[in-house]
Amino acid sequence: MEFALQKKLSADEVKYIRRKLKLKQKELAALANVSVKTVEHWESSGTEVKGAAAALLCILRERVWLPDELEIPEKKFSLRLRYMHADQLCTVIDVEDREELVRIKNFVTDPVFCAFGRNEHPTYKDYEAFLESRCFPPTRDKMKIMLRELNLPFYDPFMIIEKTEGRMAEDNFWIRIER
Repeated sequence: MEFALQKKLSADEVKYIRRKLKLKQKELAALANVSVKTVEHWESSGTEVKGAAAALLCILRERVWLPDELEIPEKKFSLRLRYMHADQLCTVIDVEDREELVRIKNFVTDPVFCAFGRNEHPTYKDYEAFLESRCFPPTRDKMKIMLRELNLPFYDPFMIIEKTEGRMAEDNFWIRIER
């Protein structure tokens, strides 16, 4: 199979792509998962960029909207949850408990991997239901024993997720909490 991607890029082409994306060298380095020194080398050396880096840069040149789509928004609420599948970030969930506000950004398109499925504007009640879905049910047999093992005084989905990261035996999803 053959793909319509340049195999090599010159330093000038790399600079052009970075400027077209309106990114600083540091930002392109973060996006490409390389060091700033690598980007500096790409742009200043007489050698050509080849391989996976060249392919990525060619894709970015044609899809200038990708960095915006992949950028993690600035945290504006007091609580942030990162809904993960293995090592992949699926959804960022920002929550302001006092005002019961929830804002999300999905980084995957498959609704199975999105924290709220196809719901792009979850309510606080949706958020509470999501938390409970990542815990053992409150009606579970021997719940008091499980709570004691987690060193929790009562059933609270958020507190359970703090202890368990919302990990379930049957899947690879989990939640990282940031305050």
